Amino acid sequence: MIRALVQKEMRSFFASPLAWVILAVASLILAWIFLLQVDLFLRVMPRLALYPHAVGVTTLVAMPLLRSATIILLLLTPLLTMRLLSEERRQKTLDLLYSSPVRVTEIVLGKYFGVLGFLGALLALIALMPLSLELGTHLDWGLLAAGILGLALVMAAFAAAGLYLSSLTEQPTLAAISTFGLLLFLWIISWAARGQGPGSHILRYVSLLNHFSAFMRGEVKVSDILYYLLFIGLFLTLTIRRLDADRLEH
Repeated sequence: MIRALVQKEMRSFFASPLAWVILAVASLILAWIFLLQVDLFLRVMPRLALYPHAVGVTTLVAMPLLRSATIILLLLTPLLTMRLLSEERRQKTLDLLYSSPVRVTEIVLGKYFGVLGFLGALLALIALMPLSLELGTHLDWGLLAAGILGLALVMAAFAAAGLYLSSLTEQPTLAAISTFGLLLFLWIISWAARGQGPGSHILRYVSLLNHFSAFMRGEVKVSDILYYLLFIGLFLTLTIRRLDADRLEH
């Protein structure tokens, strides 16, 4: 049943003009950033050749691209997730799902993996840009793999939070704004943790940016992966509980 729901969600995404516009805008912006970074690398390459341990093309081109991708996703993911459940609630089709033999967990996972499928297509397009550099130079595959893994986890975390906030309202616009506000807060909260004040270690742990930065340095830690998995699990659980409460009311 989950597979059928995922396929339904993915068909609705790829049939949506908004989703295609988001995909096109993100691809164009990131392609422009990628070309700017390639141009920068070509200009500094003669000077880098003088140093035996100078940074390479992966550090100067791929990593800035992946960092920029997170900012683009922070802006665009709320637009992708805002209709997942709020539109169903507004059109009263959620009541039909409640009356069907489909479990709430299956509804939530179907919606979640559906949006992940679309985001996965965007991730593939982003990854192809630095991978194309292998045709003319040598990439640091370990660093690049860590960066792509970090970006994939950030995508999954953004989607989980967006799905939950979409379950709280009938207004997609309100869901998008609240999702952006929450994600932005969790992204920049590490700024408040600068220094060694009380609770700073907690703020650093909660920050999405703090954990993502480790992947950008090529550090793949179990603690960072676990953080994202817990983040995703928390918001999916909250979504299930929210829909369960709705189902009981009906």
